[in-house]
Amino acid sequence: MNHEPVYIFVYGTLRRNANSEMHQLLAKHAGFAGDAGYQGKLYTIDYYPGAVPSDDPNDEIQGEVYLLHQADVVLPLLDQYEEFGPEFPEPNEYSRQKQTVSLKNGRTVTAWVYVYNHPVTGLELIKPANFIQQLL
Repeated sequence: MNHEPVYIFVYGTLRRNANSEMHQLLAKHAGFAGDAGYQGKLYTIDYYPGAVPSDDPNDEIQGEVYLLHQADVVLPLLDQYEEFGPEFPEPNEYSRQKQTVSLKNGRTVTAWVYVYNHPVTGLELIKPANFIQQLL
């Protein structure tokens, strides 16, 4: 059995303040590890954001890292939510990738990140790269 800790970095509708149903799921099956940053750019896709990696260390997306208690249970559910997987049209809107993220305490961890998988041409850049969902 692989008992390496499995982390996920969330930057949109899965964050604590988003108060979404999927966040409740995350809260139930994961422990909050801390606020964190990911080197990337954040774009407005619709009412939700999409992250893409960046080579520029000044591009940092703000988000949260969670330690998944039951990754094998939670990840498939999150994949469904993010429409990632063979059952969704290709190319998937997001692809789940292992990325390095920096916790605010200075520690870096490898975490799953849902990276936006379509061209970002014409999309609005979110600056600063901190998506706080405004509940209507």
